[in-house]
Amino acid sequence: MAIRRREAEYKPLLYTTTIRNPERYKDFMCLLYKFNGQVLTNELIGEIEREFFKVGLYRPMRLPQSAKEKLKSTKTGEFSDIALSDQETLDILNMNDPLMNPEIKGHKEAGFDRGWPSRFQTQFSLMKTLGFVHYNIGEEIKFSETGYYLAHSVKIKVKGDIISREIIHPEYEQMAFLQSFCKQQRCNPFIRELNDNIPLILLLKVIRRINNNTLYGNCGISYKELPLLIFWKDNNDEALYNRIVQLRKDYGYNVPDEIIEEICVDEILGGFKSFKLKSIVSEYPDEFVRKMRMTGLISFRGGGRFIDINHNEDEKIDYILKTYSQYKKHNNEIEYFNYMSSIDKKLFSIETTKVTPKQTETLLKKWVDYYSWDTIKTELCNLAERKSSKDNILKFLAAPVRLEFLTALAIKSKLSEVKVIPNYTCDDEGLPTSTAGGKIGDIECFEHSNGILVEVTMAEGRTQTSMEVWPIERHLEAFKEKHTENSQCIFIAPTIFHDTMRQIKFVKMDTGNIIRPYPINDFIDFLDQATYLYQKNDCRI
Repeated sequence: MAIRRREAEYKPLLYTTTIRNPERYKDFMCLLYKFNGQVLTNELIGEIEREFFKVGLYRPMRLPQSAKEKLKSTKTGEFSDIALSDQETLDILNMNDPLMNPEIKGHKEAGFDRGWPSRFQTQFSLMKTLGFVHYNIGEEIKFSETGYYLAHSVKIKVKGDIISREIIHPEYEQMAFLQSFCKQQRCNPFIRELNDNIPLILLLKVIRRINNNTLYGNCGISYKELPLLIFWKDNNDEALYNRIVQLRKDYGYNVPDEIIEEICVDEILGGFKSFKLKSIVSEYPDEFVRKMRMTGLISFRGGGRFIDINHNEDEKIDYILKTYSQYKKHNNEIEYFNYMSSIDKKLFSIETTKVTPKQTETLLKKWVDYYSWDTIKTELCNLAERKSSKDNILKFLAAPVRLEFLTALAIKSKLSEVKVIPNYTCDDEGLPTSTAGGKIGDIECFEHSNGILVEVTMAEGRTQTSMEVWPIERHLEAFKEKHTENSQCIFIAPTIFHDTMRQIKFVKMDTGNIIRPYPINDFIDFLDQATYLYQKNDCRI
């Protein structure tokens, strides 16, 4: 049966799908990879969805009571502390199936049956569009090279009812999204759009034009100007640049939201459709910035008021603009997927300009001067309560990255004499672009002749116990060998699970290594009173 498709139309760029949090993309892809090469059927989709239920990654509305009990300690979008049983996942699948429950309407996607098949399409349509995985009913699930990297940036295991999740290659995630966004054409066989540009290329070109104009202080495009790019119909970067220049002449940098709406909806799109004002000036730009930050090419200026090029990646950006600005349009899904799917090894052979430890500390001090201690405390408390940030910059950092950054800021803010060297990768403003790699500690601190390795995690419960303490012990041993025998570790998480405490006590008895565990709120209290970061008399265990 032929698939009925809507007529293509001009529309604003929108990446949002059912998977709202981009931090979760790699988790879904990791679990889906188990089925790579299998023929996609409605029955297989049921098996795939049950894998998501098992770890709590996806939680439908209707749940058996036993599943509710297991899931209640964690929030939607987080992994569960306890894996669901096979029977529980089957019950969830059946309870939320509109074919078995006529009162459930269930949505319908083109080419997929109503219910779970359409839900699967909604979950993975963006991954398909970005060239990570290809699938159709009756065809094999086919992961691309970029999809392989994304799926293998994280390791998820379920043993009995214990779930473990570990980010093992954060650089793979950035590699996958950078390669994809270099090529992603808005006008492609997977999306019914007439807009014809590569958003990342258009953004980079417009920023470079703006920065070449000496009137504008070399700080990039204003956040308030981003809707113009998001609604823009073609790849004419010069015309978009000129429209932004005119906008600045007319209104400066304080453009009324209603003017932005008028330009986007009436001037650019021709007024054929209305959009919510909040979506135009806030929701669409936020979503766009989050995706572009995943490439590592974008920095913030002016406290988040401007989006600029990360100059640590200038050489890489030169190559991208030279290689990908001209593109062939594909009308066939397979041709477009094959074009999107491969890794450009030359692109990833270009090295990022290294930030030295001295530069890292200088950049960190700049952010300590920018964020007050009260602000840092508030943002850390938000993480402890798993709340999102409303700060113009911090809201774009995923929770694990934000915790590493804020912890480094907190230590430097309260104990200025401590040398603080975070191991996360950062842009030219010192803002992290990903967490520290899995083979090294998160933050290295030095105080007189003492070394303090600081490890942070958002993991709680049994996941924390199974995934954190033994790697921390290995990192501490390597840290002591590299720097000083007189070293200890501080371990920070929203909460410290009781089994984690038992492991930490065992490490001290077995090796003499000291790991000082702090819930986030306790660490804030410690810094409020501490004179030294290193503690000779450990009272935490």
